[in-house]
Parts: sequence; structure tokens; C-alpha cells
Amino acid sequence: MTDTATGRVEALWLKRAIRGRMDPVARAELIVGEGIEDDANRGRSRRQVTVIEREVFDRIRTRLPDASPEMRRANIMVSGVSLAGSRGRVLRVGSVRIRIEGETRPCERMDEQCSGLTQALEAEWGGGAYGVVLDSGSVRVGDAVSLEAPG
Repeated sequence: MTDTATGRVEALWLKRAIRGRMDPVARAELIVGEGIEDDANRGRSRRQVTVIEREVFDRIRTRLPDASPEMRRANIMVSGVSLAGSRGRVLRVGSVRIRIEGETRPCERMDEQCSGLTQALEAEWGGGAYGVVLDSGSVRVGDAVSLEAPG
């Protein structure tokens, strides 16, 4: 069962090295129980994939015009789906499912890139969500996204 709200994948990034830069990609391979192929965080137990909302960054840029989504250091940016309060729910991204394990809290690294970004991301899951990969498969920019109802 899915919510009526559906969205799309707006951007994808891979982190090739811990604390390294985020590389934009058009497609990413997700591996069940591991995360994203070629990503430095692959294999983490609960934080295999991180997801942010385009709408959050649209709001932030009205106050911080120098802020850009890749500064959040997430893997997937979606639009049209709210991540707030989604712990325990399943995010369907194309043919892949990601179980949301929790809220990604912003850290001081955000302010290293754009002063004020940490505080701007604090409210209501503004830093996005993290989760575990339930299905292996490809995710592409433009894929449909939906949040399955709890159940």
C-alpha cells in the first residue's frame, strides 16, 4: 500500500571516500543489506543510504542562497514525498525499496560548507532520513518515488 503522494528522484550522489566529495551520478546500483555500490559507506548496518528532500533545500535557499543539496552529503534527493516522521516506513525508489531507520541529523560539517546550514536543517527532518536497502536494483534520476503506508 502506498500514500497518494508520489514523487521522483531529483539527484543521486556517490561518496567515493570517507569525508570525500560527493560525485553526482545519473544511476546508482543499490545492493540489498549493503547500500550503494562504489559508495564509501557501503556495508553500514543501518545507515546504508541517505535521502533528502528537494523542497527542504528550496526553502533553505531563500535564506541561504549559497546552500546547495550536495552539501548535505546525502545519496538521493527526492521531491514530492515528505520524509518527516517516516521511521519504520518503506520508501520505494523505482524498483528498489529502502526501509527508513531514522532521521539524519545535521552536523557541524554543514557549516564548514555554508554558514548557518546546520541550524537550517535542524527542524522536522530537514537533514533527511537514512535507511537500509531491502531490494537490489538500479535507481536513476527521474525514477518514481513513493512512501508506503505503515502496516
